[in-house]
Amino acid sequence: MLEARKNKAQRVRARGENPFANDVVPRLPGSETKDIGAVREAAQGALEGGKYGEEAVKKLTEGRTFHVHGRIVAFRSAGGLSFLRLRDRTGEIQLLVSQAALGEAYGRLDDLDIGDILEAEGTLTASKRGELSIEPARIRLLTKALRPLPEKWHGLSDVETRYRQRYVDLIANPDVANVFRARSHIVRATRAALDEADFLEVETPTLNSLIGGAAARPFNTHHNALDMDLYLRIAPELYLKRLVVGGLERVYEIGRCYRNEGISTRHNPEFTMLEYYWAYATYETLMDFTETMLRHIDGHLARTMPEAHRAWLSARSFTLDEPFARVPMESAVALAAEKTGIADWQSAVAAPVGGAGLVALLRTDFVERIKEWSKSSPRAKGLDWGNLRKGLAKCENDGERLFALYEYIAEPFLVEDYRSQDGTKSLPVFVKDHPYETSPLSRRNDVRPELVDRFELFVQGRELCNAFSELNDPEDQADRFRAQVALKARGAEETMDFDEDYVRALEHAMPPAAGLGMGIDRLTMLLTNAPSIRDVILFPLLRAESGA
Repeated sequence: MLEARKNKAQRVRARGENPFANDVVPRLPGSETKDIGAVREAAQGALEGGKYGEEAVKKLTEGRTFHVHGRIVAFRSAGGLSFLRLRDRTGEIQLLVSQAALGEAYGRLDDLDIGDILEAEGTLTASKRGELSIEPARIRLLTKALRPLPEKWHGLSDVETRYRQRYVDLIANPDVANVFRARSHIVRATRAALDEADFLEVETPTLNSLIGGAAARPFNTHHNALDMDLYLRIAPELYLKRLVVGGLERVYEIGRCYRNEGISTRHNPEFTMLEYYWAYATYETLMDFTETMLRHIDGHLARTMPEAHRAWLSARSFTLDEPFARVPMESAVALAAEKTGIADWQSAVAAPVGGAGLVALLRTDFVERIKEWSKSSPRAKGLDWGNLRKGLAKCENDGERLFALYEYIAEPFLVEDYRSQDGTKSLPVFVKDHPYETSPLSRRNDVRPELVDRFELFVQGRELCNAFSELNDPEDQADRFRAQVALKARGAEETMDFDEDYVRALEHAMPPAAGLGMGIDRLTMLLTNAPSIRDVILFPLLRAESGA
């Protein structure tokens, strides 16, 4: 097949034409170069009952000649007529090619294949079936596709091929292209929301000499000229907060981050992160702003991609229209404990004790009680008892225990436990007021210093945002860094280094502030109903092809 197409390209060259041309201009007098979408718009008035009338089309566009270009996505011939379907970034249109109109040039269609890029010039008409068409007086090959599209390429579904050959995926699956157009609009709308709120977009280093900004394993690299071991950044947080110290009171960055961790439907080793920092704001301010920003982004998507957005919206099992739930972590654990139907747990979390009561109950090993407890309800039976027990065994304090309980008994059921007023949709949930032991960069709560002013936003069970009122006490921050270093010394991998310069920055006084991090990939997944992060990253990391 490859050789056959190369031979066709040679035939094109033999007649003095370039099968890889770059002089794309109209050649017919008065011809207008238009995107296919604009051509279709010109004939919109001739559309009736889902079909175009030939006379109505010709009358509406009388005297106009259109010059279009795009990829051939369908091609069939019948006698002296050929029907080519052409696609560009704005849509598709049929070319109704007749031997009578092209004369000898009609034979050159033999050198065309599905996948080729061509240009055409002609007038508008409608086929007998009522399909809007261009009757070309001129057709010219612009780029020969030497490789054919895969068999059954319409709706290409092989996941490995789709991710590895994204260029084929975009040709074969128009809905895929819509997702990536949506991603661009989402980034644009995110910037617009922050710019409107007087934030300044900045750039910070992606090569770091220390591990900081989040608890994650980094990628290692080396700078030869400076003979320095470096890390690809896992988050821009500490540099952005240095800028707040310096008087840039509202800053944000949308950039790539890298974490050397497992790959899953929600994790890719490189991903795009939004982080912003807001002086004189609190985490409560950020909750309000986040609700507004997400509705703004979704509204922008509805305006710019109305047809695709309607389809995504109708398929959503969550709603952004109602106020988001705001739930302290202790309360989330208490509610989850009650819903298990385990009598001992229900007694432990009874008011006014709450989630702390379950922490106290489960400080010691409970393996002998699992069989009994798991019979309490279908939900109790469905708990991941083995990992819950292992997770609690690793905890060194009650703060870590509360967080572990939340992860294993509450987080998996957020979609079930927090619903819209009519019960048909899940609500986004701000899970707030985390233990300080699990939040090394967050500000302690003034009333309850064992907690920090932090929230994570979950939508449809997926974590979307992490945010908190910032820790600006340099001595407290230094103590937290020391605790991280001690954890590292005991073998913990996902820990931060002691960042002496950052502590020094705080000693110059950082105003009260709050900051948020949000994954752009996850936001795109959410708004387009994509099941995997690989569906919203154009070129996700994959294993090397066998034999490569």
